Amino acid sequence: MSKPAAPLKGRAARLARLMPSTGPSTAARTPFVLLVVLLLGGGLITLLLLNSALNEGSFRLSELKRDTTELTDEQQALQRDVDSRSQPDALERRARELGMVPGGSPAFLDPDGTVRGNPTEATAPPSPSPSPTPSPRASAGAAPDPDATATGASGSASPSGSAAEPGSATESDSATAPAAESTPPPTSPGR
Repeated sequence: MSKPAAPLKGRAARLARLMPSTGPSTAARTPFVLLVVLLLGGGLITLLLLNSALNEGSFRLSELKRDTTELTDEQQALQRDVDSRSQPDALERRARELGMVPGGSPAFLDPDGTVRGNPTEATAPPSPSPSPTPSPRASAGAAPDPDATATGASGSASPSGSAAEPGSATESDSATAPAAESTPPPTSPGR
Protein backbone atom coordinates (compact mmCIF):
# COMPACT_ATOMS: atom_id res chain seq x y z
CA MET A 1 0.00 0.00 0.00
CA SER A 2 1.30 3.35 0.49
CA LYS A 3 4.40 4.15 2.15
CA PRO A 4 4.32 6.53 5.07
CA ALA A 5 5.61 9.95 4.21
CA ALA A 6 9.17 10.48 5.06
CA PRO A 7 9.84 13.13 7.64
CA LEU A 8 10.88 16.46 6.20
CA LYS A 9 14.34 17.73 6.81
CA GLY A 10 16.00 21.09 6.81
CA ARG A 11 14.24 24.03 5.32
CA ALA A 12 11.08 22.14 4.47
CA ALA A 13 10.70 21.04 8.11
CA ARG A 14 10.91 24.61 9.32
CA LEU A 15 8.31 25.80 6.79
CA ALA A 16 6.01 22.96 7.74
CA ARG A 17 6.18 24.02 11.37
CA LEU A 18 5.34 27.66 10.51
CA MET A 19 2.42 26.84 8.23
CA PRO A 20 -0.72 25.68 10.01
CA SER A 21 -2.01 22.34 9.12
CA THR A 22 -5.51 22.03 7.70
CA GLY A 23 -7.12 20.10 10.44
CA PRO A 24 -9.12 20.46 13.64
CA SER A 25 -7.06 23.50 14.82
CA THR A 26 -8.79 25.85 12.30
CA ALA A 27 -12.21 24.98 13.69
CA ALA A 28 -11.03 25.76 17.23
CA ARG A 29 -10.02 29.33 16.24
CA THR A 30 -13.41 30.34 14.79
CA PRO A 31 -15.23 30.90 18.14
CA PHE A 32 -12.27 32.91 19.41
CA VAL A 33 -12.28 35.21 16.35
CA LEU A 34 -16.05 35.70 16.64
CA LEU A 35 -15.67 36.60 20.33
CA VAL A 36 -12.99 39.20 19.57
CA VAL A 37 -15.09 40.75 16.76
CA LEU A 38 -18.15 40.93 19.03
CA LEU A 39 -16.14 42.53 21.84
CA LEU A 40 -14.68 45.13 19.49
CA GLY A 41 -18.10 45.90 17.96
CA GLY A 42 -19.74 46.16 21.39
CA GLY A 43 -16.95 48.45 22.58
CA LEU A 44 -17.38 50.77 19.58
CA ILE A 45 -21.15 50.95 20.04
CA THR A 46 -20.73 51.66 23.77
CA LEU A 47 -18.20 54.37 22.98
CA LEU A 48 -20.61 55.96 20.48
CA LEU A 49 -23.47 55.96 23.02
CA LEU A 50 -21.21 57.42 25.72
CA ASN A 51 -20.01 60.17 23.37
CA SER A 52 -23.63 61.06 22.49
CA ALA A 53 -24.58 61.27 26.16
CA LEU A 54 -21.61 63.54 26.89
CA ASN A 55 -22.53 65.85 24.01
CA GLU A 56 -26.11 66.08 25.23
CA GLY A 57 -24.85 66.92 28.72
CA SER A 58 -22.57 69.66 27.41
CA PHE A 59 -25.47 71.27 25.51
CA ARG A 60 -27.59 71.19 28.67
CA LEU A 61 -24.72 72.66 30.67
CA SER A 62 -24.27 75.58 28.25
CA GLU A 63 -28.02 76.26 28.37
CA LEU A 64 -27.99 76.29 32.17
CA LYS A 65 -24.98 78.63 32.20
CA ARG A 66 -26.82 81.04 29.89
CA ASP A 67 -29.90 80.92 32.14
CA THR A 68 -27.73 81.51 35.20
CA THR A 69 -26.15 84.56 33.57
CA GLU A 70 -29.55 86.02 32.69
CA LEU A 71 -30.91 85.41 36.18
CA THR A 72 -27.79 86.92 37.76
CA ASP A 73 -28.21 90.05 35.62
CA GLU A 74 -31.87 90.30 36.61
CA GLN A 75 -31.02 89.79 40.30
CA GLN A 76 -28.40 92.54 40.16
CA ALA A 77 -30.84 94.93 38.48
CA LEU A 78 -33.44 94.20 41.15
CA GLN A 79 -30.84 94.68 43.89
CA ARG A 80 -29.88 98.08 42.42
CA ASP A 81 -33.57 99.02 42.40
CA VAL A 82 -33.97 97.98 46.04
CA ASP A 83 -30.81 99.86 47.01
CA SER A 84 -31.98 103.05 45.27
CA ARG A 85 -35.40 102.85 46.93
CA SER A 86 -34.01 102.18 50.40
CA GLN A 87 -31.80 105.26 50.51
CA PRO A 88 -32.88 107.65 53.28
CA ASP A 89 -33.90 110.49 50.94
CA ALA A 90 -35.98 108.12 48.78
CA LEU A 91 -37.67 106.67 51.87
CA GLU A 92 -38.46 110.16 53.18
CA ARG A 93 -39.87 111.26 49.82
CA ARG A 94 -42.06 108.13 49.58
CA ALA A 95 -43.26 108.59 53.18
CA ARG A 96 -44.27 112.18 52.43
CA GLU A 97 -46.12 111.00 49.30
CA LEU A 98 -48.07 108.60 51.51
CA GLY A 99 -48.97 111.43 53.92
CA MET A 100 -46.59 110.51 56.72
CA VAL A 101 -44.97 113.23 58.85
CA PRO A 102 -41.79 113.22 60.95
CA GLY A 103 -42.37 112.07 64.53
CA GLY A 104 -42.22 114.40 67.51
CA SER A 105 -39.96 113.95 70.48
CA PRO A 106 -40.35 110.45 71.92
CA ALA A 107 -41.19 109.36 75.44
CA PHE A 108 -39.90 106.18 77.06
CA LEU A 109 -41.46 103.89 79.65
CA ASP A 110 -39.19 102.62 82.38
CA PRO A 111 -39.69 99.05 83.69
CA ASP A 112 -41.34 100.48 86.82
CA GLY A 113 -44.01 102.24 84.69
CA THR A 114 -42.76 105.81 84.89
CA VAL A 115 -42.65 107.94 81.76
CA ARG A 116 -39.28 109.43 80.87
CA GLY A 117 -39.27 112.35 78.46
CA ASN A 118 -41.96 114.75 77.29
CA PRO A 119 -43.97 113.28 74.39
CA THR A 120 -45.22 115.63 71.72
CA GLU A 121 -47.64 114.97 68.91
CA ALA A 122 -46.26 114.67 65.40
CA THR A 123 -47.42 117.52 63.24
CA ALA A 124 -47.08 118.09 59.53
CA PRO A 125 -44.65 120.80 58.52
CA PRO A 126 -46.34 123.95 57.26
CA SER A 127 -47.14 123.66 53.58
CA PRO A 128 -46.58 126.57 51.19
CA SER A 129 -49.60 128.79 50.80
CA PRO A 130 -51.74 127.87 47.82
CA SER A 131 -51.57 130.28 44.93
CA PRO A 132 -54.69 131.00 42.93
CA THR A 133 -54.96 128.91 39.80
CA PRO A 134 -55.91 130.69 36.58
CA SER A 135 -59.40 130.05 35.35
CA PRO A 136 -59.83 128.00 32.15
CA ARG A 137 -61.16 131.04 30.25
CA ALA A 138 -58.17 133.20 31.12
CA SER A 139 -55.64 130.54 30.10
CA ALA A 140 -57.47 129.66 26.86
CA GLY A 141 -56.81 133.05 25.31
CA ALA A 142 -53.25 133.39 26.57
CA ALA A 143 -50.19 131.97 24.86
CA PRO A 144 -48.93 128.69 26.32
CA ASP A 145 -46.35 129.12 29.06
CA PRO A 146 -43.16 127.16 28.26
CA ASP A 147 -42.39 126.71 31.97
CA ALA A 148 -45.84 125.23 32.60
CA THR A 149 -45.43 122.66 29.83
CA ALA A 150 -42.01 121.65 31.14
CA THR A 151 -43.18 121.15 34.72
CA GLY A 152 -46.62 119.70 34.02
CA ALA A 153 -50.14 121.09 33.87
CA SER A 154 -50.66 124.39 35.67
CA GLY A 155 -53.65 123.05 37.58
CA SER A 156 -51.98 119.93 38.98
CA ALA A 157 -51.84 119.65 42.73
CA SER A 158 -48.73 118.80 44.66
CA PRO A 159 -48.76 115.87 47.12
CA SER A 160 -49.37 118.28 50.02
CA GLY A 161 -52.63 119.48 48.43
CA SER A 162 -51.48 122.95 47.32
CA ALA A 163 -51.64 124.05 43.71
CA ALA A 164 -48.40 124.20 41.77
CA GLU A 165 -46.93 127.54 40.88
CA PRO A 166 -46.51 128.05 37.11
CA GLY A 167 -42.74 128.60 37.25
CA SER A 168 -41.76 125.88 39.72
CA ALA A 169 -41.61 122.11 39.55
CA THR A 170 -43.85 120.19 41.89
CA GLU A 171 -42.54 117.72 44.43
CA SER A 172 -43.94 114.84 42.42
CA ASP A 173 -42.14 116.00 39.26
CA SER A 174 -38.85 116.30 41.12
CA ALA A 175 -39.47 112.95 42.79
CA THR A 176 -40.12 111.07 39.57
CA ALA A 177 -37.25 112.57 37.60
CA PRO A 178 -34.42 111.03 39.71
CA ALA A 179 -36.33 107.78 40.09
CA ALA A 180 -36.73 107.50 36.33
CA GLU A 181 -33.00 108.09 35.81
CA SER A 182 -31.92 105.58 38.45
CA THR A 183 -34.28 102.83 37.32
CA PRO A 184 -32.23 100.26 35.38
CA PRO A 185 -33.48 99.20 31.96
CA PRO A 186 -35.28 95.86 31.87
CA THR A 187 -33.20 92.90 30.85
CA SER A 188 -34.13 91.11 27.68
CA PRO A 189 -34.41 87.31 27.70
CA GLY A 190 -32.50 87.08 24.41
CA ARG A 191 -29.11 87.93 25.92
